[in-house]
Amino acid sequence: MEIIAGTSDFYLEKETAAAIGKFDGVHIGHRRLLDEILARREDGLAACVFTFDPSPGELFGGTDGKELTTREEKRLLFERMGVDILVEFPLTMETAAMEPERFVSQILAERMQIRYLAAGADISFGSRGRGDAALLQRMGKELGFSVRIIDKVCVDGRPVSSTRVREQVEAGKMESAAELLGTPYMISGRVVQGSRLGRTLGFPTINLLPDKKKLLPPRGVYFSQVRCRDGMHRGISNIGYKPTVSSRQILGVESYLYDFHREIYGESVEVYLTEFRRPERQFETLEALKAQLQEDIAAGEPQKRL
Repeated sequence: MEIIAGTSDFYLEKETAAAIGKFDGVHIGHRRLLDEILARREDGLAACVFTFDPSPGELFGGTDGKELTTREEKRLLFERMGVDILVEFPLTMETAAMEPERFVSQILAERMQIRYLAAGADISFGSRGRGDAALLQRMGKELGFSVRIIDKVCVDGRPVSSTRVREQVEAGKMESAAELLGTPYMISGRVVQGSRLGRTLGFPTINLLPDKKKLLPPRGVYFSQVRCRDGMHRGISNIGYKPTVSSRQILGVESYLYDFHREIYGESVEVYLTEFRRPERQFETLEALKAQLQEDIAAGEPQKRL
């Protein structure tokens, strides 16, 4: 996948079918847009995603800066889905103030060679957010590209949105989040060396430090699936500060993998949280912690949960 980032001065040689949006979470509504452009590859068009970096909410201070999917996670997901080109358009006070008509004609039509554009019904862009679905459809006819406006996807009678996914994650409702995302909630990163206490207790674990911008669910223990270089493994993961064994306030994700015995320090892994088990707590002794870990691991044994 070709990635264009950090510049507004670019030109695509290929004609494209593009999806435009923020894509935080890459939820099932976003995937509907992506399906539209991927299908246009059969017409000889390159599948292109156009998004903004940083997001409008982060630039204008409308959010806490926490993301459902980090930049690296979006890149991973888009490439895995088959996207040919990803444009991470730099959003600054200057580019955000661009008149929407100029944005469509100069950026979308000229520089991106768009022949087919998919966008959500609530699309908003350009100065004062004047750019909308109606403007895209009108200018598409003038400039020679087709526009497909996609209505919100609904689950349980309510529209799917990044805000709705965020609410489920913040509440620790991982099954509900997975239904909206189309996949369990992911936390990615490189495996770092921990205290190795788990190995001492008989439960070797892998540790990763999530991106500071990553939105994390409530601290506690979760049933999980962990994708390593050799494939997917069942696991049980703790999100927190490990209060029983450490006074260092470093928020991490620690996972025990069933039937896994490799050293993978430095490897990139993806932790998919499938179900909340219990909140983080401090134990009086390491023996009490060990007993609880044995109980957690037994509860999540693959043969009992499949």
